[in-house]
Amino acid sequence: MTTCETFVALVTCFGDAEEIDFRATRAQVRRQVEAGNNIMCAGTNGDFTALTFEEKVRLTEEVVDEAGGRARVIVNAGMPATYETVKLAREFDRIGVDGIAVITPFFIECTQDGLVRHFSTVADAVKTPIYLYDIPARTQNHIEPETARVLARHGNIAGIKDSGGQQATLEAYLGVSKTEGSFDVYSGPDSLVLWAFQNGAKGCISGLGNVMPKVLAEIAEGYNAGDLSKAEAAQAKFTAFRTDLYKLGYPPALVKRSLYLMDPSVGASRQPALPPSPEQDAKIAALLKIHGLA
Repeated sequence: MTTCETFVALVTCFGDAEEIDFRATRAQVRRQVEAGNNIMCAGTNGDFTALTFEEKVRLTEEVVDEAGGRARVIVNAGMPATYETVKLAREFDRIGVDGIAVITPFFIECTQDGLVRHFSTVADAVKTPIYLYDIPARTQNHIEPETARVLARHGNIAGIKDSGGQQATLEAYLGVSKTEGSFDVYSGPDSLVLWAFQNGAKGCISGLGNVMPKVLAEIAEGYNAGDLSKAEAAQAKFTAFRTDLYKLGYPPALVKRSLYLMDPSVGASRQPALPPSPEQDAKIAALLKIHGLA
């Protein structure tokens, strides 16, 4: 049985003037490491589209330094242009991360052949293993399973993060993993963490783990120890909060706001993210209380 691992798609903390608060971000790294989770930074839950090139580089340096080898660190280098993605990936390669995630290009519509060329170019440019990152609802570009199969044969493409939210697509990627050897699948949907583990995933990369780090870790701890009751109980708790919270709107913003209400040091998201309203805060606060998080 594969030992499964949990990553949290770490929030980026901001101050009142929307500057990155590196001290608060480091505190979130420590919180996740202490819970037993690994880190993905500069991803969707980390407001990567609102960060400059230089900020992403420094953020990664700070996260890697704070993790100090106690947890694995993956960072997202994906940008609309292959050129900038390669530049970022080379910086992360220099820093010494454990993996580089590459979200599909966004704004620019790509063919599947174009995606093969894009990801292969990035993978050719660095020594650090590359992980494909599929989230078509946000990028409008989807990595088809057969495209993933082609890319799995590249010597420096190690796997995929599936954030499409569709179990059928996740199953198809898992099928690629089973036939192509060393191609690891990481599940993004928080409701499918245990299901993914049971069906051959290497791990998960979770946004909701920012709010419930210990519960997320318990899913993997139970599964890896063969304690299915523990894993199922943790997954049920995780899914119940997810179901209630995500009814309120855009998941990453809701995760960040939930964490803010628990710990204001994380700050709000950068504009143009919709500013929170007192009414929504009251609803989130009520859910945190109902689910034993406040």
